Amino acid sequence: MTEASSRPEDGFHVFDTTLRDGAQREGINLTVADKLTIARYLDEFGVGFIEGGWPGANPRDTEFFARAATELDLRNAQLVAFGATRRPGGKAAEDPQLAALVSSGAPVVTLVAKSHDRHVELALRTTLEENLEMVRDSVEYLRSQGRRVFIDCEHFFDGYRANREYALEVVRTAHRAGADVVVLCDTNGGMLPAGVRETVADVLRETGARLGIHAQDDTGCAVANTLAAVDAGATHVQCTANGYGERVGNANLFPVVGALELKYDRRVLPEGRLAEMTRISHAIAEVVNLAPSTHQPYVGLSAFAHKAGLHASAIKIDPDLYQHIDPELVGNTMRMLVSDMAGRASVELKGKELGYDLSADRDLVGRVVARVKEQENLGYTYEAADASFELLLRDEAKGRRERFFTLESWRTISEQLPDGKADNEATVKIWAKGERRIAIGEGNGPVNALDKALRTALEHIYPELARIELVDYKVRILAGQHGTGSRTRVLIEFGDAGSTWSTVGVADNVIAASWRALEDAYTYGLLRAGLDPAEG
Repeated sequence: MTEASSRPEDGFHVFDTTLRDGAQREGINLTVADKLTIARYLDEFGVGFIEGGWPGANPRDTEFFARAATELDLRNAQLVAFGATRRPGGKAAEDPQLAALVSSGAPVVTLVAKSHDRHVELALRTTLEENLEMVRDSVEYLRSQGRRVFIDCEHFFDGYRANREYALEVVRTAHRAGADVVVLCDTNGGMLPAGVRETVADVLRETGARLGIHAQDDTGCAVANTLAAVDAGATHVQCTANGYGERVGNANLFPVVGALELKYDRRVLPEGRLAEMTRISHAIAEVVNLAPSTHQPYVGLSAFAHKAGLHASAIKIDPDLYQHIDPELVGNTMRMLVSDMAGRASVELKGKELGYDLSADRDLVGRVVARVKEQENLGYTYEAADASFELLLRDEAKGRRERFFTLESWRTISEQLPDGKADNEATVKIWAKGERRIAIGEGNGPVNALDKALRTALEHIYPELARIELVDYKVRILAGQHGTGSRTRVLIEFGDAGSTWSTVGVADNVIAASWRALEDAYTYGLLRAGLDPAEG
């Protein structure tokens, strides 16, 4: 673990607590290897501090710090150990929990301290005076051990409302004892921006301490509250990647950093790191095994996606008319969505995105718009099925359907066996390159069997299909229909070594809808492989 070398100046701190506070989110269970991987991503992004956990409190965090000493080569961040002030009635120099923080080897320690008088008396079961002594003694001890100390004032904003003078005295005590930063925590997440701004300004004026902010998102205001604290003079922001955290989460690292860099014009990351934001966000989501939020600001797949025809018309003239930043600044891209709301501009821009210049063919654009609206009226959706839209576009441009194979028939059989298991079999009859092919497939469901049968029928003619695999499969019963007779939409995602693509099928039953999506998926995959459907 090397000394941070290229981080921005110490005048402003971006402090990440994904590995500690973020890991408290329901559904996240990080291994030590996961934590090490996430720490590398965060360091690559360029945060100044990475809070790794509470050494001594559980074996996993203790192991993390032990392994970090030899396995992490941090270039931009410093590792932070989290703990609490010493116990009531004891001495910091004799406290085993503080000794574990020192033994962790982390150059920075964050101590959580009580700043709400009721929590001191009811949770710690000690006096207000002893709590102040616990803060002073703990900070001074860690400083004497060569550690930089940050103090997290737990429940600060609630404590400030209940007993302003005591909350302020906790901040003064920590500051006088040598804490570099005193962090005001909205632990219950109940604050709003105006109150945060007013409180931080008052604490700064009354104490002179360097202040930080730690905001939970229970009112949906964690990012706004963090920026309000910065407006009032805070120079240390605590966040988590993708807003992970207990209950509804914490202030999201990526919108906070995006706002600081692009709206406040503050250099809080090393040069060039902002453009890695989207990649880092999605990479961390993969490690924690949660799907990236498509609608997350700055980094979401839909953050710069445009659907309305009015928007598309303006974007065609100047993308900045409907985008607050250039998406490439944060490593994202603009996307045009094609739907029944699409106008001519939407189709032209989507075509350009897919590599087709439609600007000189108004008739073609008009036909595509009409076809999209007709298809979506039947239940199709092209927002999440770019491959099916591209095939539709090619069909209209050529005046015919491009095919590598022609269906004669398909059939599926599902049989319930005496042992409770089901046997699923599909038969596919197709024509390809003048040859009639019949294939049978067995699978764990009728659609899986149909997919296997189609692949078996085609692979000896098109060996390129061996590189294509099914990635995801979604079924939706369309609104306005009833029960088992409802119309069904199927979205299928396929991929090869290079990328993925999605197709859509709609029919009165799920197997027929799946066939249509499969037919599009294999057709598109063969086009991607550079094959000519005319030869089929």
